[in-house]
Order: sequence, then structure tokens, then C-alpha cells
Amino acid sequence: MAPPTPLAIATSSLQRLVKEEISYEKELKGQEARLEKIIATKDQDENAEYQLKQERTAIQETKNVFPPLRERIKDALQRLQDQVEDGESNGADEAEITKAKEVIESAKEASRS
Repeated sequence: MAPPTPLAIATSSLQRLVKEEISYEKELKGQEARLEKIIATKDQDENAEYQLKQERTAIQETKNVFPPLRERIKDALQRLQDQVEDGESNGADEAEITKAKEVIESAKEASRS
């Protein structure tokens, strides 16, 4: 089996980073929902203050992941666009180029939302 091309590596790298960002966004929504639930039942739970503090800390830690992750996505996106340009000029596999362009579009869509 032939080793993966630089274009394929750049494509899968960007795909992985976009999936990672989506995963963190889901995690953040879940944490915020748990925080709201704790706030709603705060009067009934003697341990609520501690739970609130813990949940707020977890939310902040998750939010802190986004800036460096988005920077890595931006860098990977630029690398992939460069690889696509090189691949088009050097006659790379058309299927790899098409897949790379699809991943570029999905990454741009994910960054808009």
C-alpha cells in the first residue's frame, strides 16, 4: 500500500480538527445545560454552590480550548489550500483534490457557525 500523499495528510488533519471543534461545542452546550439545571435546583441542594463552582470552572476550561483550536484550524486550512494548489499544478489524483476541496468548504462553513 502506498504511503498517503501530503494532500491526503493535510485533508485528514483538517477534518480531524473540525470534528474536534464540533465535539467541544457539543460538550460546552451540555455543560451549560447542567449549569442551568444546578441553578434551577439550587435551593433544594446543599451542595449546589460547590457544584456551581465546579461546573463554571469546567465551562471556562472548555471555552479556553477554542482560541488555540481555531488557530490550528486556520493554519491547517491554509496548508490544505496550498496543497490543493500544488496538487492541481502537479497533476495529483483528482479524487484527492475533490475530497480536499469538500473538506475546505466544510471547514469554512463550520467556522462561520
